[in-house]
Amino acid sequence: MKLKYINFLELLFPSELRRAILRHLAALAGIGLLAVALSFGLSLASWTSTDPSFNHATTAQVRNWLGQTGANVADIAMQSFGLGAIALALVLAAWGWRLASGRPLRRPLRRILITGLALALAGGFASGLAAPGGWPLVAGLGGMFGDLVFAAANWPFTELLGFRASTPATLLLAVFALATAWYASAIGTAPEKIYRQRRRRKPSAGGARADEDQPHDSAALIGLGALVHFSFSAFAMLRRFLRWLFTVITGRSRNEEQSRLKIAMARAGGPGSNDLDWRPSGGPAQIHRSDDFGDGQSDPAPRPAQTRAMFGLAALRRLWNSDDGDRTNAGEGRIEPHLSGQDGGWGFAEPGGEANGHEGGDLGFDDEHDAAANVSPEKRAGKKRRKKASSNTGFNFGGDPDTEYQLPPLTLLSKPSPANISATMSNEILTENARMLEGVLEDFGVRGQIINVRPGPVVTLYELEPAPGIKSSRVIGLADDIARSMSAISARVAVVPGRNAIGIELPNERRETVFFYDLLASDEYSKTKQSLPMALGKNIGGEPVVTDLARMPHLLVAGTTGSGKSVGINAMILSLLFHLRPDECKLIMIDPKMLELSVYDGIPHLLSPVVTEPGKAVVALKWAVREMEDRYKKMSKLGVRNIDGFNTRVRDAHAKGEVLTRTVQTGFDRETGQAVYETEEMDLSPLPYIVIFVDEMADLMMVAGKDIEGTIQRLAQMARAAGLHLITATQRPSVDVITGTIKANFPTRISFQVTSKIDSRTILGEMGAEQLLGQGDMLHMAGGGRIGRVHGAFVSDEEVESVVQFLKRQGVPEYLEAVTAETEDSGEDGYDGGIGSGNSGSEADQIYDQAVAIVARDRKASTSYIQRRLSIGYNRAATIIERMEIEGAISAANHAGKREVLLPEPSYEDG
Repeated sequence: MKLKYINFLELLFPSELRRAILRHLAALAGIGLLAVALSFGLSLASWTSTDPSFNHATTAQVRNWLGQTGANVADIAMQSFGLGAIALALVLAAWGWRLASGRPLRRPLRRILITGLALALAGGFASGLAAPGGWPLVAGLGGMFGDLVFAAANWPFTELLGFRASTPATLLLAVFALATAWYASAIGTAPEKIYRQRRRRKPSAGGARADEDQPHDSAALIGLGALVHFSFSAFAMLRRFLRWLFTVITGRSRNEEQSRLKIAMARAGGPGSNDLDWRPSGGPAQIHRSDDFGDGQSDPAPRPAQTRAMFGLAALRRLWNSDDGDRTNAGEGRIEPHLSGQDGGWGFAEPGGEANGHEGGDLGFDDEHDAAANVSPEKRAGKKRRKKASSNTGFNFGGDPDTEYQLPPLTLLSKPSPANISATMSNEILTENARMLEGVLEDFGVRGQIINVRPGPVVTLYELEPAPGIKSSRVIGLADDIARSMSAISARVAVVPGRNAIGIELPNERRETVFFYDLLASDEYSKTKQSLPMALGKNIGGEPVVTDLARMPHLLVAGTTGSGKSVGINAMILSLLFHLRPDECKLIMIDPKMLELSVYDGIPHLLSPVVTEPGKAVVALKWAVREMEDRYKKMSKLGVRNIDGFNTRVRDAHAKGEVLTRTVQTGFDRETGQAVYETEEMDLSPLPYIVIFVDEMADLMMVAGKDIEGTIQRLAQMARAAGLHLITATQRPSVDVITGTIKANFPTRISFQVTSKIDSRTILGEMGAEQLLGQGDMLHMAGGGRIGRVHGAFVSDEEVESVVQFLKRQGVPEYLEAVTAETEDSGEDGYDGGIGSGNSGSEADQIYDQAVAIVARDRKASTSYIQRRLSIGYNRAATIIERMEIEGAISAANHAGKREVLLPEPSYEDG
């Protein structure tokens, strides 16, 4: 028996089915070629020489309709073949149409080679045409290869035949390009006719197959449909598995993603979410700005941008495609559309979904913030039970770290609603303002170009690049005139550090409110590793500004009434309370006005009740000096340099169960003459940071200026390493309050709105603070003299009360009596030298005796005279005059304010 070979492939896929599948695949390939040809044509149609590509590096937004890929492909095609690249798009379209209509494409390899020849000939023909004046490329209309082909074709006519014009070569290239493109596109009928004639020579096979094709078409379609359905089902299963795996890895649910995307769409849809890059026609500069700001409380912008929905979709694509889209706070990706000038016109470019890392954009508040606010903070791990701190004063810093203490949740703060988000001006208004500002500057004789526009929640920064020869001081002096011409409340002008630009800050039509919730919910604060983080507000770009008090290390704050100084102090205090436990940070609050800081009385972080008397304020500051010196002694015993090293050393010893010891020399042995050493055991505990808030420096300087200045100077110079930090505030930044000694020891300063340029120079060393808008608008001068504008966060009284009540429920404060208790030397160098307090210290008696002798000798009795002669304060001199009046040394003041000296004149006779 003869065995037959069984073809399993023939059984599974008969020849008719295979041919039908191949026909349908060819049709699909034709549709794909049509799509490729259309995409290539669109990329060529939207090509611009300013788009970023392989040959042109720039940070500009891509204007090509097909994005970055289209820009790269179009640039390569135009650089190589110029307008001749259109021939390639036409040939691809012809191939696609032929395959999609069911006709075969014969000899594909030959046609591909001829297509390359047609492309080169078309480029040569384009190079033979005269390029217009605005042609942006160095090569002609046919690109680099087109120029080479045209030069080769034109050489016989110019060198051999002597033709001067290039018309013959151009016509010859046109004919050959058209012929080769016609053949390559398979549009001609000759090849098809030859193929049909060859088919007729085999009628039996061909006819049979033609007849058999008809009944199997339906079966082929059914098989192809089943194959496609199976492919799509497998792809859907794979996609669902990948989504499930992504959810398991990241811990996020689909509902969270959808809610986050909805919020991002609502935030990115408004005109405030659009980054703007404005420059005059032909300007090469590329500019960026931060996007949306999460601080609403304003009506929508008067004129919404035309590209609102487009930018929203761009933001949605960016969030969906990003690898880390779980948080949309400041410092993450930004949408960066650009407004640029082309050919003398103005137009908006399509935004890309490109993410930009760092300093920051904010796309709103996601649900994770709500979840984080409702979850109670976990008890900090790695903390062992520690012994109470021992010091020379014999007090305990309070707060057993093992007690159940919870940090305040974010639910205690007011959360901004999405309806109050984005009141930033539209792109049209920003463009109009930039043009108007250029005109205003030109009217005052300042020539330049606006190269950058950065809208913010409160002000908009216009960066001016002045023409050569324009002095920056001349532009800065025009601040008031610019504000008047632009119909603005004020204008601040300053040089942009590190750039050839002058920044002009103009207030927005509608001001947004910076909510304190946004700052604490941002990554800059919630994930910070700073020791004493303080959330100040948002900068011009809308990015959160969080600074470390431990690095400052002291802060000087100034501002008039209503400038937002007290609200800023509250924001600083709450920043510490939301981040640190009572055993990690202690507070001393001095409030001579008895209004601002008294609300915090009773929280467990306080070392003493809020100090309201100037005399006790001096005592508290002197205690801080003694505590600083005591801490330095402890750190010296351990051989560490700062409080962080001390706490690390103590915690490591407690974790290992070790006892800290040191060897000290106690004397000498009289018999041997050798030194005697003993081992001293040290019972130490980690030291908390101590932050001292002084709300009004002017009141203290008025009462005891000499003592206050010396104490603050000593703390500012030495207290940093010991963990003591000062925050002083005043509403009268004059030279008698902020002396040169105080300024020299406070490198970090904050100035809210002040009344005059003199006050601005006093606090910052330059003008500008008088041009602020108030209500939290501030200038922050960091170490090194760098000044930046910050919009302070708003903290309501209700929020402060809720946080204080929450902290009071956590525990009671453990006050230290030594903070405000007068020591033995308080009469010597304390408040009023003991005279005003009724004390009779030796130094006070000596000063009084000197004053009596001066009055008896000079026969003059007045407060100012005693103050000048003895070089003492006014209050102390007034107290001496009152005491003389009580003791009968001088009379009471008459109607003219003069006093009669009742003491006898001193006798100068010898003997």
